[in-house]
Amino acid sequence: MKPLKLALVQFQPKFRDIDGNLNRISELTNALQADIIVLPELSTTGYFFLSREESAEMAEQANGRTGQFFRDMAQRHEAIVIAGFAEKQGNRIYNSCLTVVPEQNEPYLYRKTHLFYKERDCFDAGDGHFFVVEDAKRNVRIGPMICYDWRFPEVSRILALKGADLIVCPSDLVTDLWRRAMPGRAVENKVYAAVANRTGTEERNGEELTFTGRSAVYGFNGEELACAGPDEDAVVTAQIVPADTRDKSFNAFNDIFGDRKPECYRPLTGE
Repeated sequence: MKPLKLALVQFQPKFRDIDGNLNRISELTNALQADIIVLPELSTTGYFFLSREESAEMAEQANGRTGQFFRDMAQRHEAIVIAGFAEKQGNRIYNSCLTVVPEQNEPYLYRKTHLFYKERDCFDAGDGHFFVVEDAKRNVRIGPMICYDWRFPEVSRILALKGADLIVCPSDLVTDLWRRAMPGRAVENKVYAAVANRTGTEERNGEELTFTGRSAVYGFNGEELACAGPDEDAVVTAQIVPADTRDKSFNAFNDIFGDRKPECYRPLTGE
């Protein structure tokens, strides 16, 4: 099976500067040749919003300028593009990511389910609609989630049960704890896992958030296939073979999905 080239784009988005961020993304990816390109959470706006009014001012509909930019990018590179942005849908504002398959007109939209820290003052939570994008041309099944979703193993498990070969996680992470957890998510589901994180510091009202970089791709046995530095603008790449994740057995007797006992996993209740 021919491997796919997976690329993670790590950089420091400028707060409330969509034009500047789109230009920087273009600079970093101009000569890139890849089959799948993943960018950070809120990659076009920056992260540290303090109010719903602020996030609403920068949010766009999925068919707006930002959506068109990523659709054009997917077609130009003949690659699947996954990117985080602030989405406006009616009177709701979401921390979303879109997945664009170049041969398709409409992007797939995932809206962040688990809101972190002050995000709940700025965004509506997604409704937990976890899905997998299947692309027959590239023979890959991609399950998107966003940043803090990594803390919840149920998300990765649901995506894997829905058939994901690759879990992608556009992120604006401020700790390194995920670097311990994500290899485990890959192992327990026998999937590839890719975290596209941002860098830099944003300061608002005397409070600073420093983002930790180190965007990484993990193999389905938990090995680190590629990793960026903590504070550099970089494009890191890895070769993946999605079909290799689909046999969930690891010896002649055991299969990590076939051996599951969902009837034993119900939450305990008091008597």
